[in-house]
Amino acid sequence: MPTENEIKSILANVTTATLTTILLKKGLRNVWIRGAMPLRPDQGRIVGRAFTLRFIPAREDLATPASWSSPISTRAAIEAMPEGCVAVVDAQGSKDAGIFGDILCARMQKRNVAALITDGVVRDLDGVLATGLPVWCAGAAAPPSVAGLTFVAWDQPVGCGGVAIFPGDLIVIDKDGGVVIPAALADEILDDAVEQERLEGWIMREVTEGASLPGLYPANAENKARYEEWKKQQV
Repeated sequence: MPTENEIKSILANVTTATLTTILLKKGLRNVWIRGAMPLRPDQGRIVGRAFTLRFIPAREDLATPASWSSPISTRAAIEAMPEGCVAVVDAQGSKDAGIFGDILCARMQKRNVAALITDGVVRDLDGVLATGLPVWCAGAAAPPSVAGLTFVAWDQPVGCGGVAIFPGDLIVIDKDGGVVIPAALADEILDDAVEQERLEGWIMREVTEGASLPGLYPANAENKARYEEWKKQQV
């Protein structure tokens, strides 16, 4: 059984596009977090375990600036985040209120949180970028979270971008967005993902050299045999 570091090292070399294909073959279609794209166009791939946070639509007696001092607050949740986690924030897809700003993101960066991903938006965009925290979101909005959302819980199952995510699931995020790998399937996915990346790399080389796609992608028996022979030569 691979260690946590080995899992992360392997998945760091596998695209989210490949992972969605592998998960689709295993019957999981709804794994791509909608509405979450990297704030930085040059952001690299990140792998981490999900630490979940959940908002619900705002209710006026609860969604107030005073709630920021409550024991159940985003501030308290950040202090519970383990090093290396990916904070996954269910913001109900709201684009009218920024769930986190520069101060909260700076604290997450200080706690060595690997990244933030949300189906909502952030605020204080320049400040958030300046913290260096990798962020995937649906954009930016100036109003604070309480303008449209009520924070209710952390470390519970959430629905982020239309995807069910449980604490401890693996999150892989890159320029295509974020993909969740259920924790129970992580070991099973690794070998398939590495093989799929290797195969597609070989196919791309064939295409670059002028090969046509029928019989190559997907590979027929002849091309599978050619691929297996090529693979032996790489050892």
